[in-house]
Amino acid sequence: MVEMKLVYEGGLHTQSSHGPSGTTLETDAPVDNQGKGEAFSPTDLLATSLASCMLTTMAIRGGREGWILEGARARVEKHMALEPRRRVGRVVVELEMPAGIPETAREALTAAAEGCPVACSIHPDLAVDLSIDWA
Repeated sequence: MVEMKLVYEGGLHTQSSHGPSGTTLETDAPVDNQGKGEAFSPTDLLATSLASCMLTTMAIRGGREGWILEGARARVEKHMALEPRRRVGRVVVELEMPAGIPETAREALTAAAEGCPVACSIHPDLAVDLSIDWA
């Protein structure tokens, strides 16, 4: 169990504190939903969490096999849907792997990304478009 604490600061801003480390992050509502866009929105964090989780689980698998993933990058797009109610409708994740990862590793690393805990936790109606550039 991990505990986080959040405070609503007003002006559509929150501040969150991560219990184990004490690090903090702030959110703001996006410009298209009455905010100022001064920080990640909660839905931005959802998309970012997905890509971060994919890279992390790939690195865990890679570490067991001796595949070096340092320098891997992700680009994420979050697309909102408005019907039947406002929600994240689609997330595009583009992963760029560093050179030197063997071709035989690609299937296992792709499976690690697609099976990461965040991917397994999101609603099946959320479309996830994953592409991986193997350099």
